[in-house]
Amino acid sequence: MNSRRPLLGWLLVAPSLIGVAAFLILPVVLAFVVSLFRWDLLGSRQFIGLENYQGLLSDGALLNSLLVTALFTLISVPLSLALGLMLATQLVRALPGSAIVRVIVVIPWVCAPLALGVVWKWIFQPSVGALNQILGVRVEWLTDPSLALPAVAFVAIWQNVGYISLFFQAGLTRIPGSIYEAARIDGAAPWQSMLYMTIPLLRPTTFFLAVTQVVASFQVFDMVFALTGGGPQHRTEVIASLIYHEAFVSSRLGRASAVAVILFLLLVVITLAQQRWFSRRITYDLS
Repeated sequence: MNSRRPLLGWLLVAPSLIGVAAFLILPVVLAFVVSLFRWDLLGSRQFIGLENYQGLLSDGALLNSLLVTALFTLISVPLSLALGLMLATQLVRALPGSAIVRVIVVIPWVCAPLALGVVWKWIFQPSVGALNQILGVRVEWLTDPSLALPAVAFVAIWQNVGYISLFFQAGLTRIPGSIYEAARIDGAAPWQSMLYMTIPLLRPTTFFLAVTQVVASFQVFDMVFALTGGGPQHRTEVIASLIYHEAFVSSRLGRASAVAVILFLLLVVITLAQQRWFSRRITYDLS
């Protein structure tokens, strides 16, 4: 009977292992193989080894896209988490109409990013856009090189805040009220309770959101493509935009695959670094 248990265990996890192999490991292996060829999609493939990687490392386009993506992540992720937590602390209270507000703030997250990009592109229009009409000014939000990336990050923050607040609300409901009651008896101010109790106890939720939001920020494409197409002057050309241009504009599938492999390795390193940083600071036991 005991000898059958390992076989039963492998049979139970087999569907998940097949899914991981088919949809994660195999695409990564195929991308690495294609990155070793010069291929324009229409002609024959030519094996060139690591030449695509050498070209990318000496090309300013890859460095520019990495810097743009990193800056986009540094702007959007911390602000999204902070605003999501602030919104969650208000929505977790049983105030009149809070249930309706929870639904409203999540609507942007369930909408297609490409559709949101089209709508916000109209809002940012300098002459007929709603934002300039309200402000009474004429600002080139998406064509000014210094404003384009902050404008794109603002739309990403607006879309994600409601989604993030849902997770923080779930985390807040797990914190026992007796902890706050004890803090009030000891004379702790509300900001002290937030800084020394709420934020540390929400670290498991914050870890999950930080990892998923950073990964999503490094993979962002559709919203940026709809808003700016990577311009002006490549100031909003994130890594996914570079992959698109290399593959379908320049017809260099090998270089596009090389960028995808570099992005994969970069995300692995960032995720491991986040896991290492949070693992020393997370407390799961609230009892």
